[in-house]
Amino acid sequence: MTKQKSIITLLITVLVIAATGFVAIVGVGSTATGAAKNITRGLDLQGGVSITYQTKEKNPSAEDLNDTVYQMQKRAEVYSTEAEVYPEGNRRITIEIPGAEDAETVLNELGKPGDLVFLAAGATGEPGTEVITGKDVTNAQPATQTSDTGAKDYVVQLTLTSEGAEKFGDATAANIGKKIYILYDEKQISDPVVQTAIYDGKPVITGMGSYEAAEELATMIRIGAIKLELEELRSNVVGAKLGEKALESSLLAGAIGLAIVLIFMMIIFRIPGVASAIGLIIYTLLMLLVLNAFDITLTLPGIAGIILSIGMAVDANVIIFTRIKEEIGTGKSVKSSIKAGFSKALSAIVDGNVTTLIAAVVLGSFGSGSIKGFAWTLGIGIVLSMITALFVTRFVLYALYGIGLQDAKFYGSIQERKTINFLSKKAIFFAIAAVAIVVGLAAMVIQKGSGNQALNYSLEFMGGTTTTVPFNEDYSIQEIDDKVKPIFSEITGDNAIQAQKVKGSKSVIIKTRTLNKDERTELNAKLESEFGVDKDNIDTETIGSTVSGEMRRDALIAVIVAIILMLIYIAVRFADIRFASGAVIALIHDVLVVLTCYAVARISVGNTFIACMLTIVGYSINATIVIFDRIRENLGGYRTRKNLDEIVNKSITQTLTRSIYTSFTTFVMVLVLWILGVESVKEFAAPLMVGIIAGCYSSVCLTSAVWYLMRKGGKGKKGQPAEKTASVEG
Repeated sequence: MTKQKSIITLLITVLVIAATGFVAIVGVGSTATGAAKNITRGLDLQGGVSITYQTKEKNPSAEDLNDTVYQMQKRAEVYSTEAEVYPEGNRRITIEIPGAEDAETVLNELGKPGDLVFLAAGATGEPGTEVITGKDVTNAQPATQTSDTGAKDYVVQLTLTSEGAEKFGDATAANIGKKIYILYDEKQISDPVVQTAIYDGKPVITGMGSYEAAEELATMIRIGAIKLELEELRSNVVGAKLGEKALESSLLAGAIGLAIVLIFMMIIFRIPGVASAIGLIIYTLLMLLVLNAFDITLTLPGIAGIILSIGMAVDANVIIFTRIKEEIGTGKSVKSSIKAGFSKALSAIVDGNVTTLIAAVVLGSFGSGSIKGFAWTLGIGIVLSMITALFVTRFVLYALYGIGLQDAKFYGSIQERKTINFLSKKAIFFAIAAVAIVVGLAAMVIQKGSGNQALNYSLEFMGGTTTTVPFNEDYSIQEIDDKVKPIFSEITGDNAIQAQKVKGSKSVIIKTRTLNKDERTELNAKLESEFGVDKDNIDTETIGSTVSGEMRRDALIAVIVAIILMLIYIAVRFADIRFASGAVIALIHDVLVVLTCYAVARISVGNTFIACMLTIVGYSINATIVIFDRIRENLGGYRTRKNLDEIVNKSITQTLTRSIYTSFTTFVMVLVLWILGVESVKEFAAPLMVGIIAGCYSSVCLTSAVWYLMRKGGKGKKGQPAEKTASVEG
């Protein structure tokens, strides 16, 4: 690249930053009009519409109520992946949808669940025998199909239960050429003609006049398929659970953390660090634009995904720049070193990012609620970080070189350092890991034996009590935090308290752990004496968990599938199942160590717990792959000329700088979040910091040792030559 082209490139880069910055953050504050201002925020950061339904049946079974909660969760996720649905008492269901401000519109769109039946035609062609009911339908979605003539056909695709599929198959077989009538609340909404017997449980209703008509029919079928018939009890607009302070402190922490990381990169890597800083700034601005463009709801778990993706973006740069230093250290020219650095770092970057991207895609596809929000932000972040690291940073670095910054002193160098014998300490490393895990398990057993829960489960997992207090003054969230919450904390002995204002009134909805009768009486008396509230107008109700059993099942299945696919990818890419086995050890270790943190410190286990664990899994697997990539490279280069233990020790030593730098930069981002954040943010950041340290430890001290022991079969002696092996290409 000529000097003139380099100058033009840098000018274009500056203009791109200015343009994206203007679009993303112009007018930050009350007059802001940028994308950052318009990003949809979740219930924890913004608030939304809260709707409570009551079952028409006075004594529904717990099973039917839970099934209906899960079905309504899926319905509500059409409006936001961060919607929360939970039971209230034994016959109420509350739905909270973030970002919405018009309760009436949401009510109309959600519809009122009613009685849905599919009837076969009678002898006169009128609706006759009952075929299936709404309980036999699990889903209904609008779609488009192309007919044999090439015309577009709008359809409704149904999914039936196994029992419903059998009944529907028999009915369609007996009624080919006749109509099947679909009635909702005794009103006919469709009458498709049976073309063939359908036993697969996936019938399709064709001949819809438009996509909108198909969507309307699908919606009515989904609503009618809900097990219990519901009626609206109340609806209102509620404020953020955490308040504006939580968002402001998180944003400030993110800005300070990013600034520290940028300064660190420029000090350590000099000119490449400057290129990295430019790339990370562009990455951050693009992230804001994409979150707004795709209308992704941002919550604390989503912020976790962004933090992880920033860490991975830094990691990619650290890998590249360390490689450049190594190449310069061997005596190569700066230009050749830059080229070789990007080339040799590519496999580690791609493998690390692809494995984490696999996890994001699976979690986004199969997870529910906040899991989807985390997956979306993580997935987008990974794609953007790869683009900025491999293309933007490279482009800028070559431009900086092209304007005359070509002296090796501007880039630094790494000489061949003495290999550290990590494997000789493997017994100690294993023992430390075992102690950390045993401490956590012991803490959980002790808590259980004392009559407590093994972990400090929060409202999201255990449910609790919601108290609606009609105050005489319109308190701000900050005033509620300072004046009202302490009263609840004093009575409950627990700081896990959520407060939401009801828009258009002076009432506040406060959620706590389950209160017994005496605690409710004491609470009402204090609210009356402290704030002059009429205790007879205070409404309390027991609520269920927002993370239902089905959602936990979905999350567990998603995590298991994601881990399996990641490990399959590792095994294939590294042509050795033992690499995947080493990665499993790292994941198990890191998750259990973080669990120890939750158990010993009694940190509240809620939605952020799931996000924290997912963040650690993604972070750990990426760190492990970088070391495995170097082992793979050294195996191919040395084969029988070096002892296997020397290859492993050399590989860990060569990547040690990367492991420390990446862990440091990610740790700093979370540390600032912990220092500046509100209580709920601190409860999220603390175990995340522990997880970052655990991830670094397992990658450096455990995974390679596990691979080494499996490779040697536990029988090799120190100094024994490595077995002959074919070269494995990256």
